[in-house]
Amino acid sequence: MELYDVMDTTFAAREFTGDPVPDEALARIFSHARFAPSGGNRQGWHVIVVRDQATKDAIAEAAKPAARRYAAQLALGENPWNTVVPTKATPEMIAATPVPPGLTEPYRKAPVVLVVCVDLRVVASIDQDLGRTPVASGPSVYPLAWNILLAARNEGYGGTLTTLPLAQEPALRPVLGLPEQWAICTLIPLGKPVKQLRKLKRKPVASLVTRERFDGEPFEA
Repeated sequence: MELYDVMDTTFAAREFTGDPVPDEALARIFSHARFAPSGGNRQGWHVIVVRDQATKDAIAEAAKPAARRYAAQLALGENPWNTVVPTKATPEMIAATPVPPGLTEPYRKAPVVLVVCVDLRVVASIDQDLGRTPVASGPSVYPLAWNILLAARNEGYGGTLTTLPLAQEPALRPVLGLPEQWAICTLIPLGKPVKQLRKLKRKPVASLVTRERFDGEPFEA
């Protein structure tokens, strides 16, 4: 496939057919994805390929508490799990909110779940002292995760970057054998999409790119 076609049609796939994802396809995906950039070219990442159903079930169970809060906040018109605006969802409201199957079942039903991890000893968390949610470590691992999705699209597969199970990372550590200094960055349910989308809904360039300043004039060719 052409690069721009892959970029324009790589969507968040959460429903999969029963087709397997062979090791040969994964090998090609990882072989190309590994060329992603990272801070200092340290490549402090590790991917766990999960096929065992019991492990996938454990991941799905770990996603449930965060999924409840996510759904409860959505019902209140909030942006779930943001660290700026405090939630109005009480613990009682969250506990009474049903878990949306779409937030947990992809882990159970995907042929494979890829757990992307990062070594916290080698990433530069430049913004750790700014008094806000740190984000600067992401560029050292998320390009790899996105490369995996682009390569998967090229192979005819799909998935999505998910984070809900991270709220229960301590419970997942023994299940995944995760070393102490490593963190889970994203979990990617991967498989053959039930339907391949060709036209994605995205904001126009002029609404998200400006010249010189955040409040500068919209970027238009």
